[in-house]
Amino acid sequence: MSTAGKVIRCRAAILWKPGAPFSIEEVEVAPPKAKEVRIKIVATGLCGSEMKMLENKTFYNRYPVIMGHEAAGIVESVGEGVSTVKTGDKVITLFLPQCGECASCLNPGGNFCIQTNFLIQKKNLTESSLMSDGTSRFACKGKPVYHFANTSTFSEYTVIQEISVAKIDAVAPLEKVCLVSCGFSTGYGAAINTAKVTPGSTCVVFGLGGVGLSVIIGSKAAGAARIIGVDINKDKFEKAKEVGATECINPQDFKKPIQEVLLDMTGAGVEFCFEVIGNPETVEAALASCHENHGVCVIVGFLAGVRLNISGLLFLSGRSLKGTIFGGWKSRESIPKLVSDYMAKKFNLDPLITHTLNLDKINEAVELMRTGKCIRCILLL
Repeated sequence: MSTAGKVIRCRAAILWKPGAPFSIEEVEVAPPKAKEVRIKIVATGLCGSEMKMLENKTFYNRYPVIMGHEAAGIVESVGEGVSTVKTGDKVITLFLPQCGECASCLNPGGNFCIQTNFLIQKKNLTESSLMSDGTSRFACKGKPVYHFANTSTFSEYTVIQEISVAKIDAVAPLEKVCLVSCGFSTGYGAAINTAKVTPGSTCVVFGLGGVGLSVIIGSKAAGAARIIGVDINKDKFEKAKEVGATECINPQDFKKPIQEVLLDMTGAGVEFCFEVIGNPETVEAALASCHENHGVCVIVGFLAGVRLNISGLLFLSGRSLKGTIFGGWKSRESIPKLVSDYMAKKFNLDPLITHTLNLDKINEAVELMRTGKCIRCILLL
């Protein structure tokens, strides 16, 4: 029996208030309105960005909320005017939309679409907590539930704007390619698109989680000759070397600052440095590790509600500090191609996935991430 045009009752993981665990609840998911798509989520990753939200209890202030933004699923139904996907299509959800009409979308080097709705200048992250008409498509116990990051994928069904959905290869394994929805694309693109890593260069990656490992994969694909991984969790070193790191170091093993260690190791600093933690002190160390003249440092980590305090002398000789979002990819345009590249075995996502759990184990997944025992946990719905 078709569910198109009807309210769907399903399970979702709701965060009722800051600091609370996720609660598995029955929710009502309304039909999609004009230019919206309702998707049956098959697999969703627990991303470091969610972990930041859970840890920083003052940064996000829209509750109750259904989080989740790294996912893949199947189109259940579409609203009026939707032309790029249809019922039954396999799709990737996109926290970063591509409207195709704003200044960023029209700029060859831009990807931060104006429809993203991230109000970054605010103290609190007020973002895409409702659909474009100012209402929610979710309800639980008779009350509306907020959306999150244009996607809300910790739900068996979700409603997303058409501009935040990308159709992908019909035979792609959704439990793998869901990583292309955020973590992999962000890290891989940071090396390929944002830093533009050059053949024969030396790269340093601070933070060896799922995104950091993706930076390593991108750096290796770009031809870097030496890739140094930096993390205080030595358990991640083996995995980093598996995907392409040539060596790994723990800052806690040294008495001198890590930037001095890296300068000693490389002679004059490195060509490309990536901060994939979201720590302002690590950003300064990463920048200081770069070659003083032509070194490029890319901030990949999510700097939630913090300010940077960096000595201006670090820029005097020509170093560059850059930001990146979604690895510089134009989302709807690039994601299908990345999925096709995965299907063609141009890169391997398997090493990034260390745990696979059902949605009702989401709090267990949070604990695995919090204690550093997990690179990426995929939640199956």
